[in-house]
Amino acid sequence: MTETQSSLLLRRQLAELNKNPVEGFSAGLIDDNDLYRWEVLIIGPPDTLYEGGVFKAHLTFPKDYPLRPPKMKFITEIWHPNVDKNGDVCISILHEPGEDKYGYEKPEERWLPIHTVETIMISVISMLADPNGDSPANVDAAKEWREDRHGEFKKKVARCVRRSQETAFD
Repeated sequence: MTETQSSLLLRRQLAELNKNPVEGFSAGLIDDNDLYRWEVLIIGPPDTLYEGGVFKAHLTFPKDYPLRPPKMKFITEIWHPNVDKNGDVCISILHEPGEDKYGYEKPEERWLPIHTVETIMISVISMLADPNGDSPANVDAAKEWREDRHGEFKKKVARCVRRSQETAFD
């Protein structure tokens, strides 16, 4: 896939999301002149510890998208087992396509070129609602989620939700 083809695909996906917004997030370009860097605002899913939060993240697409996945990084602080401490999101569909050298993920769980910004964001929202504690990017958050979900973990998430509300539109 050429850069021109990938930019046309990204432009089409952005237009579709603007025309038909999807509940739970909004997306746009960080810079109108760069289709490969997006900013997304994720609304914390209802009936989860993240409810009420407004979390900002960036999606950075490779020039050979959709053959390879984008990288996603939360800009807003978030305490979650599948988000490392610097904000990088670790979920299967954002992992490079093909075999998992550790044997943990099936190839069909990893990146496939059929994924779109919408399917990525739906997966991330689902991840917020239901963390994967077996494959954590943030080991400390995973340990708290397993051992003290309604104590220390809940407190840290509540602090992140509060801060996200205060800084959502900075």
